[in-house]
Amino acid sequence: MTDTKTGTSSQAPFTRVPRRARGYEPASVEEFLAAARAAFQGESSAMSSDIIRTASFPLVRGGFDVQAVDTALARLEDAFAQRERDQRIAAAGAETWVEQARAEAQELLARMSRPTGQRFDRVSWFRSGYSVAEVDAVTSRIARYFSHAEPLTVEQLRSAAFHAQRGGYREEQVDAVLDAAVSVILAVR
Repeated sequence: MTDTKTGTSSQAPFTRVPRRARGYEPASVEEFLAAARAAFQGESSAMSSDIIRTASFPLVRGGFDVQAVDTALARLEDAFAQRERDQRIAAAGAETWVEQARAEAQELLARMSRPTGQRFDRVSWFRSGYSVAEVDAVTSRIARYFSHAEPLTVEQLRSAAFHAQRGGYREEQVDAVLDAAVSVILAVR
């Protein structure tokens, strides 16, 4: 919280990393959380679970602990997703909502059921993308979740990280599909 008279933080919402280490820029995090709080309290509609999921902050020396902020953002995303789900059900009815969620899941399953090595576009051999084998392993798990109800949590998808590979999968495409999978999983919780 920022003291309006002094402009200083009276109580930091997160611990800071040591001065030589990098963490999220405190002002950016606090500004984002204030906007999220206002949106959740109905003072604004400029926030959604998708925006929270894709939030990013500059890294600075002595900033907020990245893991602590990411954990808080995950809880915040869950809360927004639950509210969005409830609003969609209230607006369109449970049956329509279930059909929409099923259609989204089918679309994702179709992509993730493609042959390994062909699930996403590739970058040129001279550029680095995500490791094909690692992405295929994660997308196979997502496919088993949608087709056979194999256990999978949004935390596992949020923490998925891939090594770089020359000629690998196009990062933007993989990230977008993983975000869509998280949205569907949150919607059906």
